[in-house]
Amino acid sequence: MIEILFTAAVTFFVLLIGVPIVLGFGRLFGIFTIVEERMCKVYVLFGKVIGIIHEPGLHFLLTRLGPSALIVNLLGRCYTLDMRLDQEYRRSEAVNSEEGAPMGIGIWYEMWISDPVAYLFKNTDPRGSLRANVSNATVRCLSNMKLADMLETRHMMSTTVRSEVSPQSAAWGYQLGSVYIRKVHFRDIGMIRQIEEKVVNRLRQVTSAIRQTGANQVSVITSSAEREASIEFGKASAIRPNTLGNALKEIAQEPAVASALFDILETQKLVAAEARVTLLPPGHTVLTDLLASKSEPAARRVPPPPMA
Repeated sequence: MIEILFTAAVTFFVLLIGVPIVLGFGRLFGIFTIVEERMCKVYVLFGKVIGIIHEPGLHFLLTRLGPSALIVNLLGRCYTLDMRLDQEYRRSEAVNSEEGAPMGIGIWYEMWISDPVAYLFKNTDPRGSLRANVSNATVRCLSNMKLADMLETRHMMSTTVRSEVSPQSAAWGYQLGSVYIRKVHFRDIGMIRQIEEKVVNRLRQVTSAIRQTGANQVSVITSSAEREASIEFGKASAIRPNTLGNALKEIAQEPAVASALFDILETQKLVAAEARVTLLPPGHTVLTDLLASKSEPAARRVPPPPMA
């Protein structure tokens, strides 16, 4: 039992310490290497590129580089490059429109390493050079455009910048991908305030014009309605005597109906006049005389002469 435990402990420590040491010596002397996804390794020995490995996985360098693999990590150098897609956004590149308006353009672009050797040895700072080229191309190609085109034709502007920068970036091993103009804005605060005031004034003018048009239409509709109503009232006034005469003519053919009708009309006039009416029984003339004599002194009363 003790021998089994001792053997297990020795095996554990050998694997714990020995395996990393063996793998480390294997990497140091170029026996193998591991390339990750979207990565690239460039081996340089005595100033000469002897191998480029960009396929992901485990690679044995003796079969790829030959005997030079044993000393490339000791006397040469291994460059590890990131081949993944990258992107950058340039904010407010200063340009001027054809009308002289100071404008700012925000441009977004993608790039990735297409040629590892050119990326390493043809330019000391390919990313910075690409950034400067995009900025210069934006200013050079998009300046002196009409303001309306600058605000509306972003796709054409993006295509122009990409066609200008792509050849030079490809020579440096840096491939330019999609280019997109994301923002076009005014840089002068005073001009922005003036544009805002003009827009507000224009909105007020449009609102006033809409209100005035609505009022005019309402006036036209009202006038038309009043004119039609006046015409109809005039027609009614014109035919009223004839209609009323015909009705009275038909009523007069029945004396009882005519008498009742005129009594009703007379009663309605008295009620509408709100006059004071005294009703007397038929055949009593004394009360009538008394009422008449009561009202006569008041009517004939002579005012006293004025004081001297």
